[in-house]
Amino acid sequence: MTQSGIVELGLFSGQPQFENFARFKQMLPVSCMAASAAPHRFAVGTAVPLPTSYAFEGAVHPSDAFLAATDTAAVLVLKDGKLVNETYRLTGGPDVQWISWSVAKSFVSALVGIAVEEGHIGAISDPISAYIRIEPGSAYENVSIKSVLQMSSGARWNEDYSDPDSDVHRLGAAMSGAMSLDDFVATMVPEARPDTVCRYNSGDTQALGALLVRATGRSLTDYMREKLVEPLGFEGDAFWLIDGTGMEMAFAGLNMTARDFAKLGELYRNHGRWNGRQIVSEAWVRASVRADAPHLEPGRPILADHPLDLGYGYQWWLPGGDHGEFSAIGIYNQLVYVDPSRGVTIVKLSANPAYGTTMDERTNREMENIAFLRAIAASFDRI
Repeated sequence: MTQSGIVELGLFSGQPQFENFARFKQMLPVSCMAASAAPHRFAVGTAVPLPTSYAFEGAVHPSDAFLAATDTAAVLVLKDGKLVNETYRLTGGPDVQWISWSVAKSFVSALVGIAVEEGHIGAISDPISAYIRIEPGSAYENVSIKSVLQMSSGARWNEDYSDPDSDVHRLGAAMSGAMSLDDFVATMVPEARPDTVCRYNSGDTQALGALLVRATGRSLTDYMREKLVEPLGFEGDAFWLIDGTGMEMAFAGLNMTARDFAKLGELYRNHGRWNGRQIVSEAWVRASVRADAPHLEPGRPILADHPLDLGYGYQWWLPGGDHGEFSAIGIYNQLVYVDPSRGVTIVKLSANPAYGTTMDERTNREMENIAFLRAIAASFDRI
């Protein structure tokens, strides 16, 4: 399949996608990050079953029906760093590289933090336009890197998956070769004053990908391979979807195993440390998983045309409450969820066929997924 194949898949049409999501590396152009020379295999703890039910919107729902309805391919649960549940369905499996969709955004954020620590990026108060190519008067001119990290750039954006003319569809179409991803970023249009509204914007993450490439002088593939894949001990090869110029689809294009997705959650649960080594600075992790302005608080960030009951940090979603949870979230119900208070990290990889057919919770089920993962985490309170 050519690069236009991502458009030809019939995304957001209600078609089943679990066959496709397990084999993008065979279907589309990719770059490869080879598995770590020293793979980390999670210790196995006492097996814990998934809860049989969970509460959402005042009702109790059966877990098995939810997993089936969302075409869930993998659920992986870690407690205090030990693997206590690993459930695969459909086309999932421990060696399957599944598409991340927007879970990739949180990996990009970690790489930005590393690049700052290494001095490739002076400070996140710097304008991103000091690093990346833009057209004069376009969305990212004189906008700080921090604003882009927090989806608060003010760039015009429509993330409506059911609208074929939306910006998110145009960004996906850039993969067909009509323009490069860098061209798309360079010509985005400003709409709001930066740092006044958190509007979920995949273009912001693609701009961060361009920032990393320009600041480090290396491809995203090469930099991530050294800074995350190798030190975290990825067990399998991982892949980035790329455009015709070789630029990675930073906003959504990672393909990796459930176990390797979990390693980013565990890294952040442990304040950026891994096997005694500080991979991402503790200060960066702390700043990444908190809402530091009113427009970032739960209920304020906007997806498409409606607010979500989630806050936002540096490319991490923040469920409300007092447990300090945070989650990477991608379309079709991909999640890397962390509850530090309980020592729990959970990966859920799915292909919810109804996703994006509307922009409503009844089809997309994003908050219901959070409720389900919270029920898993809370089940440890009874053990």
